[in-house]
Amino acid sequence: MKKYVAEFIGTFWLVLGGCGSAVLAAVVSGANKTSEGTLFGFNLGIGLVGVSLAFGLTVLTMAYAVGHISGGHFNPAVSFGLWAGKRFPSSELLPYIIAQVVGAIVAGLVIYIIASGNGKLDLSGSNPLATNGYGDHSPNGFNLIACLITEVVMTFMFLIIILGSTDARAPKGFAPVAIGLALTLIHLISIPVTNTSVNPARSTGVALFCGNGALVGQLWLFWFAPIVGALLAGWLYNGFFDETREEKAARLAAERELINS
Repeated sequence: MKKYVAEFIGTFWLVLGGCGSAVLAAVVSGANKTSEGTLFGFNLGIGLVGVSLAFGLTVLTMAYAVGHISGGHFNPAVSFGLWAGKRFPSSELLPYIIAQVVGAIVAGLVIYIIASGNGKLDLSGSNPLATNGYGDHSPNGFNLIACLITEVVMTFMFLIIILGSTDARAPKGFAPVAIGLALTLIHLISIPVTNTSVNPARSTGVALFCGNGALVGQLWLFWFAPIVGALLAGWLYNGFFDETREEKAARLAAERELINS
C-alpha cells in the first residue's frame, strides 16, 4: 500500500506541477498602474520553456522524495516499459496504473477548481486545461500520424533513459536528474505537436475536466502511443543492452573485491 500511495502522490504532483503551470502560469500579464491609469504592462508568463521545466522538476523532486518507496514511475507507460524490461512484476502493474490514474484525476480536479477561482477560465480553446490532442486539437495542427509518431518516439526515448540511468552499472544517485532533464527536453520538442503526453495518466487527468467530448475521444492515442513506445524500449533494453550473466558475475566479483580491499 505504501508503494501505491507513493505513486498516487507522485502522479498527483506531476500533473499539478506540469499541467498546473501550463494552465495557471504559462501566460500571465500584469501592469503597474498610476491614478491616471496603466503606466506600462509586463509579462510574467513562464512560456513553453517554463512549462517544460515544470514537468521535469516534478519528476526530479518526486523521484528523490518517494522513488525509493515505489520506484518513481508516476506514469502507466513507465510501468509498462519497466515490466517489458523485466524490472517490474506483472502482479503490480494494474494497481500501479490505478494509483497513477486516480492521482492524475485528483490533480486535474484541483487545477480546474483553482483555475475557476477568478471567473476567467476559458475552456473553448484547442487544448483547454493543458489537454493533449491531434488534428484540430494539436497546438500547431499536426495530423494523427505525426502525433502518433511523436508520442511513440518520445516515450521510447524516455524509457531508454529511465532504464539506462537506473541500470546497476550506471552512476549511482543521478537517475532522477537524468530522468527529469529528459522529460524537460521531451516537452521542449513536442509541446507544439501534441502538447506532450508521454503519460496516459497525465492526459486522462485533465481531459476529464476540460468540458470537450472531442478531446476525451482522442484519449485513445495518448494511451496507445506511449505504451507502444515504452514496450518497445523495454524489450530492446532487456534484449540488447542488459548485462549478460557473465557480465553481471564479473561486476559483482569486482564489487566484492573492492569491498574486501
